Amino acid sequence: MTAPADAVRAYDDETLVRRYDADMDVMHPNRSHMARIAGDWLESFPREAPLRFVDLGTGTGYLARTLLERFPRSRLVAVDGAKAMIALARARFGALLERVEFRTADFREPPAVFRPGDAPLDAVVSSFALHHLAPAEKRAILAAARAALRPGAGWFVNADIVLADGPAADERVQAIRVEGIVRRSAGRDPRFADAATARATVDEVARRDGDQPLRLADDLRLLAETGFDPATALWVEYREAVTAGRA
Repeated sequence: MTAPADAVRAYDDETLVRRYDADMDVMHPNRSHMARIAGDWLESFPREAPLRFVDLGTGTGYLARTLLERFPRSRLVAVDGAKAMIALARARFGALLERVEFRTADFREPPAVFRPGDAPLDAVVSSFALHHLAPAEKRAILAAARAALRPGAGWFVNADIVLADGPAADERVQAIRVEGIVRRSAGRDPRFADAATARATVDEVARRDGDQPLRLADDLRLLAETGFDPATALWVEYREAVTAGRA
């Protein structure tokens, strides 16, 4: 996960990183479904093709491993700003590690992510990372991703958080989300003991990570404005979406 500088430092805290996947299972139970949708969409490429992917904000490598398993001849560049996250991703990849290149980089600085001389990419993907960026920062990394992709053939696919349309709708979505978090936690984690405590935890995580999610329409607009055509929503549920754009 790449985030503002203080959040990157936070994710270099080993205790926080060890807890990351467990928290994701409780707070974002659609993560596996979203990763599967991303893989389904990219099967416009043959499974046996020697594809080249970049994963922005790879975190613990959840989405990256899904793609490496689905496309057995693919190679992937895993980008993250936190060294501790990359260490955890290395452990997750296991035998797949030989097909992964790691770059410790803040993707608010596109030249550190997409380097001169890199071969054209078949896909740039991201999962629960880009919502940490301000709109101008997101625009910059999208433009850089499009320039790095194969023209007319490469895809950008993003599984991420979005805002509901309007404060009242977003507040209701958050309430539904908190109810699910409390239910899934089932009393095992004091941070999610009840609705009030869970909401406070959710809000603190968003503050700590510098979350800046956009409405789905605004995310799609940024894709279109940076040259992706089509720019489309593949799946949406409440405050989560999978979007895609072709270079």
